[in-house]
Amino acid sequence: MLNVNQLSYTYPPQRQHEQPMTLSFNFNLQQGDIAALIGPSGAGKSTLLALIAGFLQPNSGDISIHQQSIIGLDPAQRPLSMLFQEHNLFPHLSVYENIALGVDPRLKLTTQQQQQVHDAAAKVGLESYLTRLPENLSGGQRQRVALARCLIRQRPLLLLDEPFSALDPALRNDMLKLVQQLAQQQAITVLMITHSPEDANKIANKCIFVDNGKIKAQGDIDTLLNHPQQLDLRHYLGLTTD
Repeated sequence: MLNVNQLSYTYPPQRQHEQPMTLSFNFNLQQGDIAALIGPSGAGKSTLLALIAGFLQPNSGDISIHQQSIIGLDPAQRPLSMLFQEHNLFPHLSVYENIALGVDPRLKLTTQQQQQVHDAAAKVGLESYLTRLPENLSGGQRQRVALARCLIRQRPLLLLDEPFSALDPALRNDMLKLVQQLAQQQAITVLMITHSPEDANKIANKCIFVDNGKIKAQGDIDTLLNHPQQLDLRHYLGLTTD
């Protein structure tokens, strides 16, 4: 479904005498996989998502979704949705309008599309909030609006850049369960950045460990997180004594 093949990206030096940093990624996910992308801060996780989403262009390599390369496509043309740490809602638009943007940026919806907005809001538990502005919602409710906007686009790939990290544990747990439920219902593939092994274990079936701009380990979530063998991964998980 998602194939990242020998993808390479080089950061130019930020300071004099610094060497450029080259990141390289190679992995694939099947339709319906929920993959947790873990690793230290600055390892390259967000850069990988930005490359897949089209916000950065790689130096070499390929990214394909359903065997169709998306290299060179603008972000809006790529068959994916992305949910950020910030919900990116428009404060002057209602919940209904913010969700509807996922269907038509001009907000000119057919009767069928209007029903899709109501259905998406119902799936995330916000059907009774459609007339409210974002300022009148809690942080968890705002992220539900952003998630509904992603899902209504009906794209096969959903990228999550720690969108629930600022929520209280109970709310974060609810959102993770909601993502898992909706992904299963729509057969969506999810690639999720997280710094929490507990969150990864809750919903993911795959795990990708990134360190120093490279994938150091990948595979089944139980094998990697609960029975890790790779030394760098064990160190990241706090399982080494050095």
